[in-house]
Amino acid sequence: VQLVESGGGLVQPGGSLRLSCAASGFTFSSYAMSWYRQTPGKERELERELVATISSAGRALNYADSVKGRFTISRDNAKNTVDLQMNSLKSEDTAVYYCRRGLGAWGQGTQVTVSS
Repeated sequence: VQLVESGGGLVQPGGSLRLSCAASGFTFSSYAMSWYRQTPGKERELERELVATISSAGRALNYADSVKGRFTISRDNAKNTVDLQMNSLKSEDTAVYYCRRGLGAWGQGTQVTVSS
C-alpha cells in the first residue's frame, strides 16, 4: 500500500490550494478515503484531526465543522486519486495534511502553511 500526497505549500489567508493523494498497491475503488491534518504541538498520530471522508463510490460522507463550506473532497477511481480542494484558507488551517485509506494506512503528509 502506498499513499503519496502532493500539492501543499505556502498560501496567503483567503487563498486556495488543492491537495492530491495518489494511491497504489491495493484496489482503490473498494475503500473509503479520508484526509486528516496534524497541527504543530500535536505530535501523536491519535491527535490528527479528521478533515473529510469520501465513500468508495465518491460520496462525501463528512467534513469537520471547521472546514464545512470551504473544503471539498473528491476522488477519481480511474486514476486512483483522492483530492482535497481547500478554499478561503485561514491561518488555523496550517497543518500537515495526511491521506488515509479507511482506518489503516497513512501517507507521508504534505505541509500546508497559511500565512501573509
